[in-house]
Amino acid sequence: MPDQQEPYVDLDVQNHVRTLALRSPGHVRVGPFTVRYNADWPIPPVNYAVPDHGASPTADDIKALIEAFRERDRLPRLEFLPSCAPDLEPALLAAGFTVERRAPLLACTPESLVTPPPVPGITFTVLSDEAGYRAAAGVQHTGYGLEGEGTDGEIGALRSVTEGGGVAALGTDDTDGTPLAAGSCSIPVDGLSELTGLAVAASHRRRGIGAALCGYLTAQAFGRGCRTVWLEPGDADVERIYASVGYTRVGDKTDMSLV
Repeated sequence: MPDQQEPYVDLDVQNHVRTLALRSPGHVRVGPFTVRYNADWPIPPVNYAVPDHGASPTADDIKALIEAFRERDRLPRLEFLPSCAPDLEPALLAAGFTVERRAPLLACTPESLVTPPPVPGITFTVLSDEAGYRAAAGVQHTGYGLEGEGTDGEIGALRSVTEGGGVAALGTDDTDGTPLAAGSCSIPVDGLSELTGLAVAASHRRRGIGAALCGYLTAQAFGRGCRTVWLEPGDADVERIYASVGYTRVGDKTDMSLV
């Protein structure tokens, strides 16, 4: 049951995010925080701080954290599970931070995975070369409403995932090989992996491709030894798609920033 899994999944997810932050190049420790800093990719979703478990920061801790972001020309920003650091949000609000987003956490296990039916004319493949990373980054870039081609940061992120033991995949049209769907499951930590960056070309949405790719990536992660795959749905409609594949709500996550 979700309410039985929640404390377990919350702690494991927070440890997963913190561990990957500690492994990231250029990360910084500031008081009870680990700052994940991406020198080549300035967008907020890849530059954020993660609190230690049970963190109860002082005003000076938060001031030093803000300075660390400002020195690197990044938006001061945190991603955390309130259940793992209950004192954090009030301290951040007092320092002028605001809540960007509250998102549910969904998780899937090998026992709960529901394999979606295949989509005729679409083939999914695991990425392993630069051409694949570039094609997948392009799908993600335009799939999230951006113009132009995939950036070096997006390409590098997919490369890092696969080189670190995670999995990235691309969906293509069988008729002409056009890339039309992409996503990845992050580097695993203690059997956990995050499904992220799932995107489908606007021309091919509402055909079951997103659900099929979700199922494909999740199964690939389980095949590599993961025991749980978790994710944050973008909205209620997307949450329903993930639920159809066997994901259930197990907790909540908060993003906060200081403009």
